[in-house]
Amino acid sequence: MMCEEDAPPVREDSDEFIAALEALPRGYSEGRYSGRRYGVTVTRSDDARRWWIFARELGGTDIVSLNLYRPSSGKIALRPCEMSVEKVSAFVRGYRPN
Repeated sequence: MMCEEDAPPVREDSDEFIAALEALPRGYSEGRYSGRRYGVTVTRSDDARRWWIFARELGGTDIVSLNLYRPSSGKIALRPCEMSVEKVSAFVRGYRPN
């Protein structure tokens, strides 16, 4: 799955989104979103300015993938991978690890 590196970043800087993002467990976890089970991998750079999230529905076909950049300016740049920002934002807010 490709992310559009040259595309302009989409901002997602609500407090609710940031809190949900920071609550996600690092590494691999399994949990539920919208009544379905997902396996989710969250990778974060050592300085916490770059995040990579990849989620796959277990036993299904849905995928959620995004790159997120937090520059020192504090403005979040969310780059979904071949899907809408609304989809990845809803997933980050709604995913519940086991």
